[in-house]
This record gives sequence, C-alpha cells and structure tokens, in this order.
Amino acid sequence: MDTRSTLRTARTRGGMTQAELAQRVGTSQATISAYENGRKQPSVATLERLLAATGSRLAVEHGHAAVLRPSPAQEARVARTLADVIALAEALPTRHERELRFPRLSAA
Repeated sequence: MDTRSTLRTARTRGGMTQAELAQRVGTSQATISAYENGRKQPSVATLERLLAATGSRLAVEHGHAAVLRPSPAQEARVARTLADVIALAEALPTRHERELRFPRLSAA
C-alpha cells in the first residue's frame, strides 16, 4: 500500500486542503505534508484516524499469495544441475564394510 497516495487521494476526494485535514485531526499542516510526501510514515492508528477524517476508512483484506511458476528454461537449468549432482555422487568412491565401526564411549 502506498500510504502517500492513499492519504492524498482520500483528502482530495473529501474536498479538503492539508490545513483543513490537519485541523480536523489535531495536527499540523506540515505533518500532513510530510505524510503525503513520504518524509514521515504514520502509524496504522494515525493513518486510520486521518482517513476517517476524510470520510474514508482503512480496510485490510486477506488476499491469495501469488504463485510463481518457474519458466521452462529455469526448470531445465535446475534439472541439469540435479543430474550433474547425482552423476557426481555416483562417481565418488565408496567402501562398504560388513560391520559398523564407531568410537567407544568412555564411562562418565
């Protein structure tokens, strides 16, 4: 959410100047200007109060997370990398012993 443009749009739709909005919410015109120009960031409670003074309201809606699908080229690159890793693992020498060996634990 772009707080700057949201506040400015709500204020102009409400037909108010920065000074009028500031007077309505009990702050200075300089503070409203700082919010609208991005020099200051209002808290959620302050933004809610500012929007309410313009006749707007703050609403939070849950959306669905965007699903990013890899391109065919990305899938092919990952597949080649995986094949290279498997080939490397198969090429490593291995020695298998009949019995597992492990260090003896000393009595504490």
